[in-house]
Amino acid sequence: MTTRTATCRCGQLSATCTGEPVRVSVCHCLDCQKRSGSAFSAQARWPAEQVVVAGASKTFVHTADSGNTITHHFCPDCGSTVHYRIDGKFDGLIAIPVGAFADPAFPAPRFSVWEERKHDWVEILGDDVEHSR
Repeated sequence: MTTRTATCRCGQLSATCTGEPVRVSVCHCLDCQKRSGSAFSAQARWPAEQVVVAGASKTFVHTADSGNTITHHFCPDCGSTVHYRIDGKFDGLIAIPVGAFADPAFPAPRFSVWEERKHDWVEILGDDVEHSR
């Protein structure tokens, strides 16, 4: 069984995931742009029972563009978001920013969402990528 560990920049907060993610996606919403500091974010989701979190975190809770409530867990020392939960459509799943795994071989996204907020110069490629506005 595959095991992957995501960490914050200082290593204090981690999330160890077993098995393959149930969803890998790219999001172009303004919230994800702000959270990632980039033009989009990439994240993977696992069932909560397949994720073990270690270390201290602080939380930030807010309502996303979708209307769902998101609880972000970030390192109180370095500020990196290591995991978050979205109430509603993704109940029972934990989302982890793909970059927190520091693994260039991580599985490619299959979903590209909130594309109406996508920067014109960004293209998410792949024959099996589902695009949604």
